[in-house]
Amino acid sequence: MADETLFVAQAEEVDQQLIRAIGVPGLTANIVNSTIGAGIFVLPAAMAAGLGPAAPLAFLCCALAMVLFVTCFALAGSRVSLTGGLYAYVEVAFGRYIGFLAGILYCLSAICAVAGIVNVFVSSIAGIIPALNAPALRIAVMALVYGSLVVINVRGVREGAGAVTVVTIAKLLPILLFIGVGIFFIHPANLGWSVWPDSKSLGENVVLLMFAFVGIEIALIPSGEVKNPARTVPRSIYIALAITTVIYIMIQLVGQGTLGADLARYKDAPLAEAALTFLGPIGRTILLAGATVSAFGFVTSDILSSPRMIYALGRDGSILIFSKWFAHVHQRYRTPDIAIYAYTLIAFVLSVTGSFEQLALLSNVALLLIYLLCFAACLVLLQRDNKKGQGFAFPGMKIVPILSIIAAVWILAHATRREFVITGEVLAGASLLYALNVLLKRRAA
Repeated sequence: MADETLFVAQAEEVDQQLIRAIGVPGLTANIVNSTIGAGIFVLPAAMAAGLGPAAPLAFLCCALAMVLFVTCFALAGSRVSLTGGLYAYVEVAFGRYIGFLAGILYCLSAICAVAGIVNVFVSSIAGIIPALNAPALRIAVMALVYGSLVVINVRGVREGAGAVTVVTIAKLLPILLFIGVGIFFIHPANLGWSVWPDSKSLGENVVLLMFAFVGIEIALIPSGEVKNPARTVPRSIYIALAITTVIYIMIQLVGQGTLGADLARYKDAPLAEAALTFLGPIGRTILLAGATVSAFGFVTSDILSSPRMIYALGRDGSILIFSKWFAHVHQRYRTPDIAIYAYTLIAFVLSVTGSFEQLALLSNVALLLIYLLCFAACLVLLQRDNKKGQGFAFPGMKIVPILSIIAAVWILAHATRREFVITGEVLAGASLLYALNVLLKRRAA
């Protein structure tokens, strides 16, 4: 216990170099931007195919689960103000090894996701400008995207958060137009359903739909740069979750209400096809553009948040490949510049050489497993109350992590064996690297 207390004190000392500049508006915008991604532009078709008019039930299940989940994040986040998000919460509660495993899976999931989304972004642009399908030009566009975001985020967290806010607004406008106009063209008959979906069908669709709800944990990584975490974190996540849930359900209702059963046919661009019925070709183009902006918005938010994970791993010296070098802070801008460079470089290479398809389900399962660790960490932190009662609190709060664990296990039970096998292999490889690092440190001592 004394070693862990010393570790937390040392980590907080390092984080004092960072500027606490992110308030409720900036963090809320970052969470909304991280959550509402390109996926919501295509997932309504999958939900319609799986559940038909009963699809809103999947959104409600995800929202209810996320209420529990984000409450745990708020409870833990208000008691651990270190940069690193869920990784930091788990590490403070269970020590470096378990925290390291969470950090590796977290970083792997995030970096593969952003690399895949950049590919989607470039492909969307190429649909408008076919010349960009040329390999050299695709690479040039990717380099331009990563390069511009690196410059913005290295220059300062205020600039990074400001870019996120602008992109969030630009991304939401087409969606709000779709909802605001489409609500008047809904055919009530298209929304009627009489058969309650069975647990298996509902669970399988919830597993898929969770991809649209995750993202809050990414936005919480820069906790070391958040003003007054005990106040900012809870307010931001609840505001963002409320905004996101309402928008998602309205999107599904408008899509289902205007296209009916045909919504399931348009797997690539269901919202654009639905907009075509009541806004015409211009509306379709606006929604396609919205999908492109959404993909870019995800990348913008991710480059603000996820490199801080590499910074946190470097700060803690958990393993050789994440040495103290990655905890470097820019002398002028006070940002984790080396971590930003490293993260974007790896993501750029993955964008050029690979795709995200095979890692998508792994990302979801890995995140839910990290969630489970976070819920268990929340119990420990509440028991320890390392902020001496100054953290976010309410009557009966200790039951929330238990309910969250039950909800997460139910969702994970509907995943396939393949995702668990791959996740186990990643954990085994990470454990070997960690053991090697411990051995080398002991020999050096």
